[in-house]
Amino acid sequence: MAHRVDGRKLGRPRGPRLALYANLIVSVLRYERVRTTEAKAKEVRGQVEHVITLAKRGTLADRRAIVAVLPDEPLVIDKLFSEIAPKYADRGSGYTRIVRLGERRGDRAPMVQLELV
Repeated sequence: MAHRVDGRKLGRPRGPRLALYANLIVSVLRYERVRTTEAKAKEVRGQVEHVITLAKRGTLADRRAIVAVLPDEPLVIDKLFSEIAPKYADRGSGYTRIVRLGERRGDRAPMVQLELV
């Protein structure tokens, strides 16, 4: 039974899994959409929304929290604060959308597109 088990491991140890999440977050913010598997998209969706919520508040502490999650991405962080956060200023939540694309040809993994609304 999987009671009280939070999150997906995605077949990776902790370090590579956190790097995968950070890279997916950066890709969603940079390109405003990313094509990935359904499990990865569902796992990263809440993190993307949390980063956008922090950017909407816009305090120095929020900026530092985002830099801690997305180090070495100054252009993406600037885009987040200057373009993305003002776009969602009047929206409470629900900044992302998952669109199903069908199955991947090689292994029939369910593919989706995670995009900003």
